Amino acid sequence: MNWTDPSAIGYPALFGGVLLGSVIPIVPTGAVVGAAAAVAMTTDHLSLPLVILLAVAGAYLGDVITFAVPRFGSEPLLRFVERRQQAERLAKGREQFARRGWQLVVIGRLVPAGRIPVLLAAGTLGYPWRKFLPSGLLACVLWAVAYSLLGILSGGIFDSPLIATLLATVLVLLVTVLTTLISKKRAANQTGGHR
Repeated sequence: MNWTDPSAIGYPALFGGVLLGSVIPIVPTGAVVGAAAAVAMTTDHLSLPLVILLAVAGAYLGDVITFAVPRFGSEPLLRFVERRQQAERLAKGREQFARRGWQLVVIGRLVPAGRIPVLLAAGTLGYPWRKFLPSGLLACVLWAVAYSLLGILSGGIFDSPLIATLLATVLVLLVTVLTTLISKKRAANQTGGHR
């Protein structure tokens, strides 16, 4: 492998960064995907279809791992969760996953800071693998395409890979902040409406 070739570093960094950030949220995975897409748009070092494919693969593998953790250790984790939650809330969570679990998985992937709580809840509440795997894949495809579009947009505006990457990162951060604010406002409105 030629380590001076940017693609030799770029593809593993993209896949590894997305995988790591999907399991342990210390890497801003959306920014990694947006930046890689911006580089693909402004240079011939990365291929956009391969960027999207690797982003989907890293995100999907990470989500499967995150979902599997409570499934494989479900008895002790379930007892821990049950001690900390009211029985009605757990029953309501199971009911929501039974009715619209695939939607929760998709929305959880797309909403900042929503993915891990949704995946852990799904795993803990016994959401079936046969339903999780296709909905998780759909969620990862939509997520990778959305963040790639931000990189494509910035790469289409600027010819410089550095400027396009910086713009893609800023766009991803702005989208994250806006969606977080909207989610918090909706939650506050719902809480206020239930009083």
